[in-house]
Amino acid sequence: MADFDHSSSNDISVNSTEDISQDSKLDFSEDEETLITRMFNLVGERWSLIAGRIPGRTAEEIEKYWTSRYSTSQ
Repeated sequence: MADFDHSSSNDISVNSTEDISQDSKLDFSEDEETLITRMFNLVGERWSLIAGRIPGRTAEEIEKYWTSRYSTSQ
């Protein structure tokens, strides 16, 4: 039973670590934010094209960042 309890506490810490890393992935530098905005104004919602200009970023990350920051739904 001790192994089971220890294992479940590890699962909790792993999950919280994953949550933190996902949040930090959406932390974009000022340069990245500027580039995303400029590229969006040029090419619109072509996330893969925008992501191609930002090393280490995926189209999904860019789109999620954009929609969370500039969502027009009210």
